[in-house]
Amino acid sequence: MLLPSIFAIVMGLALIIGDWFQFTTLKPWACRYGCPLARRRDVVPKPKEAFPRLFKTNSTLPLPHGVARWVADRQAIVIRPYYQMFSLRFRTAWPLKGTIDYHFQDDQLELHLAKRTPWSSAVLTLVWLLFVIGGTLGFVVMYTMDGGFGTVGGLFWAVGMIALGLLVLAGGVILLAFAYRLEDSRLMQVYQELLGALQPSTSGQVSQGDE
Repeated sequence: MLLPSIFAIVMGLALIIGDWFQFTTLKPWACRYGCPLARRRDVVPKPKEAFPRLFKTNSTLPLPHGVARWVADRQAIVIRPYYQMFSLRFRTAWPLKGTIDYHFQDDQLELHLAKRTPWSSAVLTLVWLLFVIGGTLGFVVMYTMDGGFGTVGGLFWAVGMIALGLLVLAGGVILLAFAYRLEDSRLMQVYQELLGALQPSTSGQVSQGDE
């Protein structure tokens, strides 16, 4: 049993590492890789410079807080914040990157931003939530079938266990909300920097917000 367990752990770690590698890379084949979480639509004036002149080195555009890459054959732009291994900034297990599908319309540029997170982060988070919710509900059902609510002591003990499960669930949801707001602010900072590079004056921007 020990050897299969070790093999399963190694395979799981390899899948997570491979997932994060595909998520963080700026290679064209991985521009739309990741679990989509939210979408945003914006319309800005058409850039005065062509994309090949804006995205010079390897079709990339360095930004103050991130990097953008133009994928010409897929008509998309990929953005992500800088990921530094030994950064003093707090990092979470739910990083975000953006895939921007663009369309030229006369003198305007229409942008469709999709915010993405690694598939492993999304799947493990969903499994954890289902485990906590399922475990709490399963406890209530089994405890009821065993007659645990028949005594005052058993009733108080069951209420305490249910409260503990709800507390764990609430703490996880708060953590997820905090992590998303933090990573979303970092991604949107890079997105606004890209808009500034595309159009030095973005006063004419028409933003539709998140979908």
